[in-house]
Amino acid sequence: VLLGLFGSLFCSAVSAQEAQSGWKFSAMPYIWLPGIKADLKYGPPSGGSSSANVSADESDVLSNLQMAFMITGEARKGPWSIATDYMYLDLGKIDSKVKSVDFNPGSGPVNVSTSQLGGDVESSFKGSIWTLAGGYSVVQTPKMNIDVIAGFRYLGLEATTNWALNTTVTGAHSGQTATFSRSGSVTQRDDIWAALIGTQGRFVLGDSPWFANYYLDMGTGSSVFTWQGSAGLGYAFKWGDVVLDYRYLSYSQDGDKKLIDNLNFGGLGLGLNFRF
Repeated sequence: VLLGLFGSLFCSAVSAQEAQSGWKFSAMPYIWLPGIKADLKYGPPSGGSSSANVSADESDVLSNLQMAFMITGEARKGPWSIATDYMYLDLGKIDSKVKSVDFNPGSGPVNVSTSQLGGDVESSFKGSIWTLAGGYSVVQTPKMNIDVIAGFRYLGLEATTNWALNTTVTGAHSGQTATFSRSGSVTQRDDIWAALIGTQGRFVLGDSPWFANYYLDMGTGSSVFTWQGSAGLGYAFKWGDVVLDYRYLSYSQDGDKKLIDNLNFGGLGLGLNFRF
């Protein structure tokens, strides 16, 4: 509601400048409640000598949502554009399982199953994802627009896993028996930057106010690969658009000291796009 009021006030303030400069602006607050699937690789818990690979399964995100804020915006002049997307998610109590325990420098990871060990494992996620990209329209007609884009994406993620197993996990460590505590908690944070390239487009469906849209990018950074895609339908009004689409975002990382092995978000999103 506040974003809508801000858009109305800002529209009148920039209307005179827009007529002279040719700039067109849009801002879209949206709701995206994706399923989450993650493989996390924690370093040694406090006081321990082992690390854990934890898998967080998809669950009911809405019931676990603590806080969320999501908005995207664009400024366009002729074929040139610059756009940004920001989201903050705070999720708790995602069902998880301990996949393996590594008693480094032991003989290697010990594969474990939470279902066999018994007990409960839960993970929570808190973080921000920010994308900034510039674009150029390679096709620009009243009924079709296709852009090529380039920019970067930032992911700042804090993950916490709490486990309460029915038994300890044992393994070899320097020729001696080592144990992974049957209960505990570990928190770790990772900040990931990636340069990206991609494309986006919008296609009017006949002579109706309905349109189809898509977005696709891929990027890389230090030991990371990420890609994002979305596709959906929208309905155009005089003040802006209502957009419903499916969005998928994926991260994968290499390296023993990286928190994220794999992180995937996927689900439907609904947005109100205000044009001014």
